Amino acid sequence: MRPIVPVLLLALSLVACGGEQEKKPRAVPLVEVQPITLAAFTDNLEAVGTALANEQVVLSAPVTERIEALNFSDGGYVAKGQVIARLAVGQEQAELASAEATALQATQQLQRIQALKSRGFATGATLEQQVALANAARANAQLARASIGDRVIRAPFSGWVSLRTVSPGAIVTAGTAIATVSDISRIKLDFTIPETRLAMIREGMTIKAVSAAWPDRPFNGAIATIDPVIDPATRAVRVRAILPNPDKALKPGMLLTVSVIARQRQSLSVPELALVGDGDDRFVFVIQDRTAKRVKVETGIRQDGRVEILGGLKAGRKVVTEGVVKLTDGVTVRLPGDKADTKPRDGSGKAAG
Repeated sequence: MRPIVPVLLLALSLVACGGEQEKKPRAVPLVEVQPITLAAFTDNLEAVGTALANEQVVLSAPVTERIEALNFSDGGYVAKGQVIARLAVGQEQAELASAEATALQATQQLQRIQALKSRGFATGATLEQQVALANAARANAQLARASIGDRVIRAPFSGWVSLRTVSPGAIVTAGTAIATVSDISRIKLDFTIPETRLAMIREGMTIKAVSAAWPDRPFNGAIATIDPVIDPATRAVRVRAILPNPDKALKPGMLLTVSVIARQRQSLSVPELALVGDGDDRFVFVIQDRTAKRVKVETGIRQDGRVEILGGLKAGRKVVTEGVVKLTDGVTVRLPGDKADTKPRDGSGKAAG
């Protein structure tokens, strides 16, 4: 039984040697390259804003009274000065008639006393007293007219009216909302940005806003006002932009994603696939004479599938964009169109003996 052991060991050794001889040399990696080119990069500020009406007011009942008429339809358009609602004015009309009669009587009495005074039959004190009475009577008449006017509710500006929540004949108390009028011919869009980005914006800058209701339709506008006060709690500043809204697509209360185009520039760039990370450092593989050299680069922003290169490379040099994972520093590579070659190569690209 003992002679079998050396024979087995010899057999295993021969098999191992045969396996090593059957190993093939590693193929030269095939990669794709692109030249480093200039590309346009834009510093954008992203924020979320709330749409507000250009002008909006809630029209309420000034007194407790019965509604006689409503002169608007749900969601309808009203012009500036148009009567929205009328409240009952029966008692006020009677008070006005009484006040006007008293004012007329006081005025006529004043005219008689003035005539008597001119002939020396009335004293100055009597005349002054009657002047005061006539003025008080006219003031009471004016007060009655104002009370009637308060019961006629008009639109302070042109706009669209909200849905009705009251009906004619209902008795409303003072402060009860009758209608909301909104001018949405243009939209105020309020959003906030961190104070650290304040230097990047200014009044007049173009913005683009997108609503979830219209995801494929960007709305363009401009920054109108930057709040002069920064919120000490959030360290953010409030910004207001104006968006034209001729077709009323935007509604007050909408949530919109805002993009502010802060700065545009031309910079060197490479495709994102060309970038290799190593901790906090970034590298690309530059090809020269079929040899890949790993070069450290300083990067900026990423945009549209490209990375801004701030330093480490020059325009025109070719970098690997496909096959980066196969490479190490100094390895020989094969480009599309090259003949397949499996022989190992030295740093000069020549096949080793």
